[in-house]
Amino acid sequence: MNPIDIPTFQPRLKVLSREQVLAIHTAALEILEKTGFRMEHPDALKMLADAGCRVSDDNWVRMPGHLAEQALKSAPRQIALHDQKGNKTMPLVDGNPFYGTGSDTTFTHDLETGQRRRTVLQDIANFAKLVDGLENISFAMSMSNPEDVPIENIYVYAFAEIVKNTNKPIVFISDSGKDIAKIHQIACAVVGGEEEFRRKPFILNYSEAISPLRFPENVMEKLIFCAQKSIPICFPSGSNAGGGAPITLAGAMALGIAENLVGLTVHQMFGKGSPFLFGPNVSTLDMKSTVVSYGCPEWALTQAALADMRDELYGLPIWAYSGASDAKVMDAQAGAEAMFSIITSMLSRCNLIHDNGYLEYGGISSLEMVTMVNELVAMSRFFVQGIPVNEETLALEAIHRVGSVPGSMFLTDDHTFDNFTQAQFIPKLLDRSRYDTWEEEGAQDFYKRCNVEAKRILAEHQVEPKSDEILQAIDKIVQGG
Repeated sequence: MNPIDIPTFQPRLKVLSREQVLAIHTAALEILEKTGFRMEHPDALKMLADAGCRVSDDNWVRMPGHLAEQALKSAPRQIALHDQKGNKTMPLVDGNPFYGTGSDTTFTHDLETGQRRRTVLQDIANFAKLVDGLENISFAMSMSNPEDVPIENIYVYAFAEIVKNTNKPIVFISDSGKDIAKIHQIACAVVGGEEEFRRKPFILNYSEAISPLRFPENVMEKLIFCAQKSIPICFPSGSNAGGGAPITLAGAMALGIAENLVGLTVHQMFGKGSPFLFGPNVSTLDMKSTVVSYGCPEWALTQAALADMRDELYGLPIWAYSGASDAKVMDAQAGAEAMFSIITSMLSRCNLIHDNGYLEYGGISSLEMVTMVNELVAMSRFFVQGIPVNEETLALEAIHRVGSVPGSMFLTDDHTFDNFTQAQFIPKLLDRSRYDTWEEEGAQDFYKRCNVEAKRILAEHQVEPKSDEILQAIDKIVQGG
């Protein structure tokens, strides 16, 4: 083969065999058919009963596996998320990885003081603006549950604040059918109407069932609303090993997938062909602290396993997490746990990868942590792209030029100048300077450099503003007018 024609091999993490995939899927179907689940939404319950499910007096449902199989076939194989200006920026398909922040933290680390404090609405604005200015963070979430807005409309206020401070895609949280309807109104106002929103959606809803096997009415309200309005949705459950699910990872995955299949089935019944992002959250409940771990290797392992199941059976784009830590501050543990989950999620070829920037097992948001993740994602992308092998990269002409002239150096050859920006990973914040230079520039550690960079972006980055008409429409919706 001519070297110029050699395709680049990209590293790939695979953890399940075909036989293991089939065993887990079969177990998930058996859970649906024999164990069943509690459905608390009356319309969904009736729809399931009419489709042939066995329903008991206490709203306990046993669902034949073929309904889940039908839903898997009708859901789209890719989801095209756009930015708020209508550009397709996040094609969720195959192994395309996109990284973003998380939601709902109670506390944040203050950028100026470093102190742990309650989150407020301005924090949502800051995180959204930071995301808008970071090239490797593709979508924004709230990263906060602000204490200074009415609790009954907290998610509407949060969504409006994100929209005002970034033009990137948004993954949002809501509580029920009432507030998700307002959020949908805002999204339609941003793009110029519901028809345009359906053509080019820029939002995706994150919603959760309750493990084990419970589907509350308000959760199903959101799922059904998304199905009917063609709002992309992910529907993971809390099937964390040892807590909401069996302690063994295979059992926790089977339960989580079964719960996902219930959500997918109801979703497709109410909106056949509407976009659905697959994937349970299977972390672990730490047996010592009783917290759900964000830094454990088990979560990364189950995500890789889910990607194998997508490739072998499901074909749907999948949900994942990374860039988070159980550490209480952004220290060496935070960096180690963040990088482990970032590189494994990319090697697993997950699609929508959230929670980047969490500390304290999801309790604290950190602007510095998000800034660090941006750098680590860039490093991981360089690795996962593999090694291009072609006429230019084999560099035979450069080797001949330098090798045939005594005293010559590749450093001064044109080939080096022409290729170094692509051939090497060039960090922005990771330090490679000589010691004297590092000392002269303030002897800053990685945390401090991330702090300075986050402050710089918030001070200098200009978010393309929405028109006054759109901003007024958003404010009117938020205020209930």
